Amino acid sequence: MTPQIIGALGILALVTMTFMRVPLGAAMGLVGLIGYAAVDGWDKAFIVFGSTPYTLTHYSFSVLPLFILMGSVATRSGMSQELFVAANAIFAGKRGALPMATIGACAGFAAISGSSLATAATFTQIAVPEMRRHGYDERLATGSVAAGGTLGILIPPSVIMVIYALAAEESVPALFAAGMIPGIILTLLFVLVIWVIARVRPEWAPAGPMMPWRERIAAAAAMWKLLLLFSLAVGGIYTGWFSPTEAAGVASFAAIVIATSMGRLSFQDFVDCLMETLRTTGMLMFIIAGAWIFAYFVVQTKLPTALVDLVQWLDLPGWAVILMILVFYIILGCVLDSVAIILVTVPVFLPVVMSFGYDTVWYGILMVVVVEVGLITPPVGLNIFVIQAQLPDVALGTVFKGIMPFLAANAILIALLLIFPQIALWLPGLLFSQ
Repeated sequence: MTPQIIGALGILALVTMTFMRVPLGAAMGLVGLIGYAAVDGWDKAFIVFGSTPYTLTHYSFSVLPLFILMGSVATRSGMSQELFVAANAIFAGKRGALPMATIGACAGFAAISGSSLATAATFTQIAVPEMRRHGYDERLATGSVAAGGTLGILIPPSVIMVIYALAAEESVPALFAAGMIPGIILTLLFVLVIWVIARVRPEWAPAGPMMPWRERIAAAAAMWKLLLLFSLAVGGIYTGWFSPTEAAGVASFAAIVIATSMGRLSFQDFVDCLMETLRTTGMLMFIIAGAWIFAYFVVQTKLPTALVDLVQWLDLPGWAVILMILVFYIILGCVLDSVAIILVTVPVFLPVVMSFGYDTVWYGILMVVVVEVGLITPPVGLNIFVIQAQLPDVALGTVFKGIMPFLAANAILIALLLIFPQIALWLPGLLFSQ
């Protein structure tokens, strides 16, 4: 049996174990160990299996728990509620103001949480009750929260971008910069979708009351905490003041100081934030360790090299190969979560993408956008299940119907990135070119 066939069987085994709900880190580690042994013997397999977890002690990994801690503190201290109030003040008086405010607040919260699931869970509790109270259709209410939640992994700082950077050995600051403009474009496209729905289905989106400009300014002024944290976490990286880990540490500390000084973070809340950070970080580290073991196995089988050779033999143009990969990602996103997709596929597909001369930063942003689609499409659609778990009286089909119009916005952004790669590459080139 050739190494390439062993590699293909390993990937098939991993997908099967994932469907069987085997924990992702354990599945990848087990398949990687057995597959590596099949290719190169048990002695070398155990050396890789035993030494890989120690690589997670590298300094660069400390950025993950720090950004997670910042998002946890921001959530518990009520900053998300203030964001929603401020965004609502901006759109007050317009038909569909509350769903638009939800999208705006999700975009703002994404800049301090870095997690799609956390963003969706937070605004399900804040925005949906308000939209229900004002008579919005539940499809629009839940759909806007599900769509807005996906901004959590595109607008920096993004945990998923950090994971891609570690897997692809790419620059975290460059990826953060590359995600900024696509994140803004997708936010505006989501707002445009709501505007269209409000015109086509006015009964879904009643007009809200007007708000005096003095009240609007007062509500918007409360966003200073978000702007400060974003300036420290992302602005500090762009300006070169901090490394990504330093920026995450400073921003996390600032979030704790702000929340404590305003009386919104008790000692027990702080302990809860630490425990939540530890649980989330432990889960991610376990998955990453398993993914690296699996990646070593895939490299050992020379499967990526064989895939590159196959693509070159087929003589397909680069854009056709990228489209095929994107379709595969969308299908995969229906059954796997975003972390799994990135860690499983990067070792296989990145060499193919690089063989055509495509920029790995651009590809990373494109992949994140496509992974976002998986977060809101059946049968998995993790954002959908997060919303439905908090709203048990809402049928799952209602949430899926509500999200369908927003998928058009994702499709438009994907098309724009394919046609105009500089949407993602212009800002990194401006900030980090020598």
